[in-house]
Parts: sequence; structure tokens; C-alpha cells
Amino acid sequence: MISEEMKQKLIREAILARKNSYSPYSGFAVGTALLCESGKIYRGANIENASYGLTNCAERSAAFTAATAGERVFKAIAIVGAPAKEKATEICPPCGSCRQVLAEFGAADMPVILGTESGTYEERTLSELLPDTFKL
Repeated sequence: MISEEMKQKLIREAILARKNSYSPYSGFAVGTALLCESGKIYRGANIENASYGLTNCAERSAAFTAATAGERVFKAIAIVGAPAKEKATEICPPCGSCRQVLAEFGAADMPVILGTESGTYEERTLSELLPDTFKL
């Protein structure tokens, strides 16, 4: 269970991470804040590339940074995204690839907090976003 205070903190961290987005091709900036079992929060931003297939989403940026630091259990993630020059007023769910990567280290009931810059959010579980997850 993640407290309301922690959810709001994760949203604020995701808003800060969004400022580091490099999105000159899509013009869509996304920031995330990933809470791990250790209590540490890892930020991520989407980083685009002229070779579009090399682009990395914000969720995977945070997940890979956390995993590289030795984290193996994800507890919650907040995601905030919108066109780069606009405030995030609508929710921004993760893409399918990011859902699968999060499922590698997150439990089925892991909260996925889809936030806005006003602090409002919708909360889903990872299994709601990715039913019938592929696992080995």
C-alpha cells in the first residue's frame, strides 16, 4: 500500500523528471518517478533519437536506471506526460513495451499512478494495464 503522501511525492518527482525530456521529434514530454523496495526513487524522461527505433520511453529510462543500481523490486510508478510546451492536464498511460518492462520487476498489484501537473491522478494496477503478463 502506498500512502497518499507518497503518491503526491511521486507525481511531483515525475513532473520534475519531465523537464529533462529530450523530445524534439514527437514534441511529447514524459517524466516518471519509480519507487523501489529500498525506498529510493528513480526518475526517468523520454529520450528521442533521429533513428526513431532508438528512442527510449521515460518509464524504461527509470526502470533501467533502477535495475542498473541493483534494484530488483519496483513498488510504484508515477507517470506525467503531455505535449512539451503544455502543462500535463490529461493522464498519460505507459506504452505496451513499458508495461512489459515494469512487469519484470513489479508485482501484478503494483500501483501505476497516472498524474497531472495539478496533482490529480488516476491509479491502476500493473495487471489492469497488462493482463495476462508474459513471464518465464
